[in-house]
Amino acid sequence: MTKLNVLYEDNHIIVVLKPVNMLCQSDNTKDLDLLTMVKEYVKEKYHKPGNVYIGLVHRLDRPVGGIMVLARTSKAASRLSSLIREHQMTKEYLLICRGKLKDKGIMEDYILKEQEKSRIVDAKTGKYAKLEYEVLQRKNNLNLVKVNLITGRHHQIRLQFAHRNVPLVGDNLYGYKEKMPISLFAYHLQFKHPVKDEIMDFVVYPKGFLWSEFDYEA
Repeated sequence: MTKLNVLYEDNHIIVVLKPVNMLCQSDNTKDLDLLTMVKEYVKEKYHKPGNVYIGLVHRLDRPVGGIMVLARTSKAASRLSSLIREHQMTKEYLLICRGKLKDKGIMEDYILKEQEKSRIVDAKTGKYAKLEYEVLQRKNNLNLVKVNLITGRHHQIRLQFAHRNVPLVGDNLYGYKEKMPISLFAYHLQFKHPVKDEIMDFVVYPKGFLWSEFDYEA
């Protein structure tokens, strides 16, 4: 069984590193999911009887790895959810995409969620989606990009980049069919602790695959 990588924990929250290709929450595939892993970890470590409460306040797509915070109480879940709604939680990603891209910019679209995919539509039918990006390095036809996600729509980053003909490497849904992991990683998470008067700041850089081609920790 996959071992849970815990970055921080207290009585209110737990911050973990979600593995690549793992569900955040169980679905009809019955594959192992992060929420179940965190519940089992807390139950075993603290010898808790019965059901364990863990609040899932944000998500990552199944193929995407990176940092996530989960709530250990309903009070913490409510406060973390408020931070997200009010855009007071910093969620930054690293990605590798193909094509020509300006050095930095803002992407704004309206997205309609569908079962398997999402698509960009007009303002009347879609939900507003915004992100900021900066190209950190270029190599051949590849760009290493840092993204600050302002809104959290279904497949937002993947869709917005693909829509501008700069698809993410390894994104078989919106980009090219490739037998490799998707090059998208949630590397930086910052937020105010839901109970303590303290700023929580976490950074983990992706490893392996194409990431090693870039000096992204500089």
